[in-house]
Amino acid sequence: MRTDDDTWDITSSVGSTALLVAAARALEAGKSNPVAGDAFAEVFCRAAGGDWTALLDGRAPEHRLMSDWGRAFIDFQAARTRYFDDYFRHAARAGARQIVVLAAGLDSRAYRLGWPAGTRVFELDQPRVLDFKRSVLTDYGATPRAERIEVPVDLREDWPKALQDNGFDPTAPSAWIAEGLLVYLPAASQQQLFAGIDALSAPRSQVAVEDSRPMDTAAFEEHRDRELAAGEDVNFFSLAYNQRHEPAEDWFTGRGWRAAATPLNALLAELGRPVPDNASDAGQMTGSITLVSAIKAA
Repeated sequence: MRTDDDTWDITSSVGSTALLVAAARALEAGKSNPVAGDAFAEVFCRAAGGDWTALLDGRAPEHRLMSDWGRAFIDFQAARTRYFDDYFRHAARAGARQIVVLAAGLDSRAYRLGWPAGTRVFELDQPRVLDFKRSVLTDYGATPRAERIEVPVDLREDWPKALQDNGFDPTAPSAWIAEGLLVYLPAASQQQLFAGIDALSAPRSQVAVEDSRPMDTAAFEEHRDRELAAGEDVNFFSLAYNQRHEPAEDWFTGRGWRAAATPLNALLAELGRPVPDNASDAGQMTGSITLVSAIKAA
């Protein structure tokens, strides 16, 4: 269970979710018709070893990602990755040269997207998570395609100060991302996160957020207990807070940003991927998620 001051590395607690996402991206990349590509996802999983390597080698048929839920999760990650990749490409074309990746985990966009000259990518996360990523990619011989700046900080703490201490300029346009993050923050921290983004964003800055509607409390607790009893590799329901301060689209719109929301299921359909039945566990997951992007008024 979460505590207000918990911490983690890449194989524990919230950090372990980054490996599950990387595994999903790696499996997506192996398809004949991938909707998103991430060549570094497999590198991270093989560096972690154990079940992650076995999964990629086809030696883990009982792994969660091999289930019906897992196949839907892979589609979900592919669609989400495509959405945020496209968002960053558009933001870069619009002139953003400060990129802020909140809870960066195993995000490899600093290495795999084509950034314009002068772009700086700020990656915020727990120190041991950033250490793992840097070590793996250095050993692999990867070179970032923009200036990459690590900001080791807990997002429940004073991350705006840490970001500015590492060279972020709040007077210049920026592009922010909160992918797979909000569900792991209590409602008060979500509010603080949005307020920090707004305060540090110059006019014409952009933000993209993965937002989700909280589940009914009884249903959430049932899923959590079932997940714990099954001994899953990553216990989402024990890690999540099942809270939301305010829908991201409403919050940013109310503060002068021009926001647009895309339901995940609509994106899956647009990309030609199956939309899970609403009654299934996968359907409850994808049906609750909305991808939101917003531009701050000039």
